[in-house]
Amino acid sequence: MLRFLVLTTLAALVLAELEPQPRYLEDVSERVVGGEVARPNSWPWQISLQYQSGSRFYHTCGGTLIQRGWVMTAAHCVDSRRTWRVVLGEHDLNSNSGREQVMSVSRVYIHPRWNSNNVGAGYDIALLRLSGEASLNSYVQLGSLLPSGKILPHNNRCYITGWGRTSTGGNLSPQLKQAYLPVVGHSTCTSSSWWGGGIKTTMVCAGGGSESGCNGDSGGPLNCLVNGKYYVHGIASFVSGLGCNAPRKPTVFTRVSAYNEWMESIMM
Repeated sequence: MLRFLVLTTLAALVLAELEPQPRYLEDVSERVVGGEVARPNSWPWQISLQYQSGSRFYHTCGGTLIQRGWVMTAAHCVDSRRTWRVVLGEHDLNSNSGREQVMSVSRVYIHPRWNSNNVGAGYDIALLRLSGEASLNSYVQLGSLLPSGKILPHNNRCYITGWGRTSTGGNLSPQLKQAYLPVVGHSTCTSSSWWGGGIKTTMVCAGGGSESGCNGDSGGPLNCLVNGKYYVHGIASFVSGLGCNAPRKPTVFTRVSAYNEWMESIMM
């Protein structure tokens, strides 16, 4: 049985007693590894999840706008009691373009089987009910989800987006970044020279090379191209304790299509 250690600090990391150790992508100081700065609002369903400390709010995780009043993110991003808000239409965390929509979170729904002491069990998914409904425009749009049970093939073209660290322990950028992370098929990802056991079928592996997610990207989307359209196939969850872009240790995402029915039951 896998055992996990939760470090309940502001820059929380969850370390699994695996070889290598996975760690959550939740730290306000960390960014997407590799890749490039995205064209402003080119991923218009991407949101910045922020928590209040004193009189200010700080970015901690990403997320996806899936209905005008609902955001999808990772459970580990919101399993502590805080005051949350969501910024839609965001690109540069340090400047206001006038395209942003700021909304408070009225309620948090964490998957009932999520266990912060057992990341290997999965269920790292949560829904946020917004205080109002987003105004959809060129800069704020809904993310599209794949049908229930859909699994994309090995090497399917995908991008991770987020405000996470640009390298393990590296410099920061306030601008939204994107990195090309092709899907790594489950049989490859669970092989002994990759992640090995512990990666569930309800998870998606992507990357495994020089580009990856890193702390601060948690909860954000894995955007995958299917028939000429991008769908949100994953929710950024954890990376290897060897480093955010350790070879053959791809970023691990919650597979969204494994949880369609649960989400529908909450949002009905």
